[in-house]
Amino acid sequence: MSRVTIKDKTFETSITEAEILKNVKAVAQRINQDYEGKTPLFLVVLNGAFMFAADLMREVNIPCEISCVKLASYQGTTSTGKIKEVMGINEDLTGRHVIIVEDIVDTGLTMKQMIESLGTRNPASISICTLLLKPDKVQEDLDVKYVAMSIPNDFIVGYGLDYDQQGRNLRDIYTLCKD
Repeated sequence: MSRVTIKDKTFETSITEAEILKNVKAVAQRINQDYEGKTPLFLVVLNGAFMFAADLMREVNIPCEISCVKLASYQGTTSTGKIKEVMGINEDLTGRHVIIVEDIVDTGLTMKQMIESLGTRNPASISICTLLLKPDKVQEDLDVKYVAMSIPNDFIVGYGLDYDQQGRNLRDIYTLCKD
């Protein structure tokens, strides 16, 4: 286990890059099967999901499109509970199969708001694909169809996830040390 310090906090490796990539490949295989014969639109939630989305797209082998949306709900290590759309969606979603690509689902508030917003645009379907799920923290009734990994309710960084905008570039995922 290695440790990294970001600003005033120390983190320890909890999920290696190899384990992440193995799970991303498994999720992509399920999407390839479920969407065979369709052309889904992947909506990537920035900034956190960019690395997950890049690796996921390398494993998706069906015709598809990708676009990005930017939402903000975190400040430091905790969710503010207030979700602000920063960059919207320009595509026509009518009749489209939409797959939201998220880095982490913890309370589910962001996903609930996003699904409600997308639902007004008449998509054929909306699915959630997340790298990480914190099942003990979820407050909303969501059907998260594609989950690469479930994790405990710890604060993490790396592989796209940040602490005050730093640590996204780490290849592994690190958990905040308790000491």
